[in-house]
Amino acid sequence: MPDIRRRKPPKRRHGGRWETVLLFGGSALLLAFGFWLALQFVQPAPPKEISIAAGAPGGAYIGYAEAYRDVLARYGISLHVEETNGSVDNLERLLREEDPVDLALVQGGIATDAERERLSGLGSLFYEPLWLFTPADAPMRPLNALVGARIGAGAEGSGTRRLVLRLLALNRIDGDDAGLIAEPAEASAQALITGDLDLMCMVGSPDAPVLRELLGHPKVRLQGLPRAAAYARIDPALTVLALPRGVLDLAQDKPREDLTLVAATANLVARPELHPALVDLLIQAATRVHGGGSLLASPGTFPTQRYSDFPMSPDAERHYEQGPPFLQRYLPFWVATWIDRTKVMLLPLLALAFPLIKILPPVYAWRVRRRILRWYVQLRRIDAELAAEEVPADTAAALRARLVQIDADAAQIDVPLGYTDQLYNLRLHIRLLQQKLDGVGTDAPTQ
Repeated sequence: MPDIRRRKPPKRRHGGRWETVLLFGGSALLLAFGFWLALQFVQPAPPKEISIAAGAPGGAYIGYAEAYRDVLARYGISLHVEETNGSVDNLERLLREEDPVDLALVQGGIATDAERERLSGLGSLFYEPLWLFTPADAPMRPLNALVGARIGAGAEGSGTRRLVLRLLALNRIDGDDAGLIAEPAEASAQALITGDLDLMCMVGSPDAPVLRELLGHPKVRLQGLPRAAAYARIDPALTVLALPRGVLDLAQDKPREDLTLVAATANLVARPELHPALVDLLIQAATRVHGGGSLLASPGTFPTQRYSDFPMSPDAERHYEQGPPFLQRYLPFWVATWIDRTKVMLLPLLALAFPLIKILPPVYAWRVRRRILRWYVQLRRIDAELAAEEVPADTAAALRARLVQIDADAAQIDVPLGYTDQLYNLRLHIRLLQQKLDGVGTDAPTQ
């Protein structure tokens, strides 16, 4: 009885699969290495908490800082507002080595050249006139005529005091020649009303509560600064401002004459390491707060880099020249920031991925075809031997055995489904040679 047991199909060799794993796995590792390498150059995400040195409670600086805080909160940035003694104190907190603030509002003209070089300007925000108040019956006196006068020049650490000292120095008057009284503006205002001061100086916004109180008091008069144009020409940190009659209070006709003042500008200043994305966001916040104009500036005047007393941050310069980054105009802040940070990774990844995409398919195809084509070398040799006029019987038997072995080996080749047609073509060619060998070694002629 014939043996009808089914023969187990030969096990296929899976060496080709390992080749595929190595080929594509190696490419994936190469891309992963490129990704890791590019990641070293990606800037970290912007911090979600920053701090700003503002000013004394009730002052314009702290009011504006709180307005910035409200704008930044919409973007998920928490701005901590620190109360200070004024611009000089703000500058010191920004420059200190231990636990410095990230930002500060600083009056123009109070920083030294060495201090300016250590910081980055984000732009000037608004005019800060030097307001001069005298008793209502006192005559107007230029600054060079104030020797021996009692002058309320602002508290120690304030921008007002630094500016007054600078202007007096231009008139060759030092602190010993003039009776400079260091006290807060509120205390100086009361002293002026009671007649204990000859002049009160204050740098600040027209909306400052102390300024509004003094404007409405009958014993006090707001005066202009004689030779204001000369001061502004000598000191580039100052700007001449024309104050029209009645602009501060039309109902009370304050001031009651056209006045000429000098003004510094308030600067938004940052440490150089401030994240570039926050630079754009802060300037946008400042635009919302100050861009609409004021009594002293027409809409669109501020913020600007024009009056900045500090070297401008390159990111701030780009913002003023080109506007907000393209992505921030159309995408949420954190999405735009993530894309902007990771775009540096695209170039090395594309540089690796593009040639791999071009090379991998033909290399893969060549590796698969190579598993099949290598058998054709042996088939060609067998075919060349069969082309001889006479093939001995023992040679024919050896060739048959070789074809049987080739056919068995070909049956174990593992190729993807898309290449099976080539595998079956190989096995058909093996059958063709076996048919040619059928008559070899017998009396039948070889075809």
